[in-house]
Amino acid sequence: MNGSEDPNEGETKTESELSSDWAELTYECLINILSRLNFEHRWRGPMLVCKSWLLACKDPSLNTVFDLDSEFDSVTESPRWWIPVFERKIDSMLRSVITYSDGSLTEIRTRHCSDRSLTFAAERCPNLQVLSTKCCPNVTDASMAQIAFKCTKLKELDISYCHEISHESMVMIGRNCPSLRVLKRNLMNWLDASQHAGIVPNDYLDTCPQDGDMEARAIGKYMPNLVHLELKFSKMSAKGLLSICEGCLNLEYLDLSGCVNFTSRDIVDSTSGLKNLKDFKKPNFYIPRSVFHTDRYGHWRLYDDRFQTDIFRI
Repeated sequence: MNGSEDPNEGETKTESELSSDWAELTYECLINILSRLNFEHRWRGPMLVCKSWLLACKDPSLNTVFDLDSEFDSVTESPRWWIPVFERKIDSMLRSVITYSDGSLTEIRTRHCSDRSLTFAAERCPNLQVLSTKCCPNVTDASMAQIAFKCTKLKELDISYCHEISHESMVMIGRNCPSLRVLKRNLMNWLDASQHAGIVPNDYLDTCPQDGDMEARAIGKYMPNLVHLELKFSKMSAKGLLSICEGCLNLEYLDLSGCVNFTSRDIVDSTSGLKNLKDFKKPNFYIPRSVFHTDRYGHWRLYDDRFQTDIFRI
């Protein structure tokens, strides 16, 4: 052994020594380390360690994205998500991150928030580019108007399963957010509501938007730059589909899963002009006979027209 070497080299440091090392980290180093953690890990861990770590977690550079969507996807949907207490917790978390971001927040992906937090986001986040607020019974046209007028850089919008949002929001977003490329406006499966039984409140299921054609016309007229559009279980008719296909000629992805109010011929005729369409999800699923009314289809004499392909399987 060289006499200049530390005789204690290789020994395990004590817990206090390790704690001291972490405590002496510079702010820049700490930010660098925290930036490698996702939102959930920062929120549940480092923020609770000490005051200096809490302050570091509030740094605007760490709060450009608010993403809880992956957490919702990772667990089974729960009825408690639909109660006011849970909504207030989500609102509180979102408002906190909006404040921490100091205007730098560009992406919000969550569920079960309300107009309260989204209006706050509109006021504080002029650079917002992605907004995903699925399953929000208390998000309405009021907050969407604020988003439309104040977050004009919006590129992606997901308002799926938000029954209190109408075609008026589509108009406002389309007029004021010319950079919008992705729109997801999926509805819950109204053909088989049993899959939501015991989870989603029945009174909310009953408010499923009926004005599919009005929404389709708004999309086709005011959102010409869309490349990705999802309209699962929309109640629009062939006229609505034609409005979209004539107005959104740049579409590359179109999802019409669960849309039962037009025929296979309607689909072919309407989409024939979409030269850039690469991925098309057709309404290919089982539909119970009870969905269709005999006064509309008589004695199934329209079978050859409406059910000639695998688009509808009865």
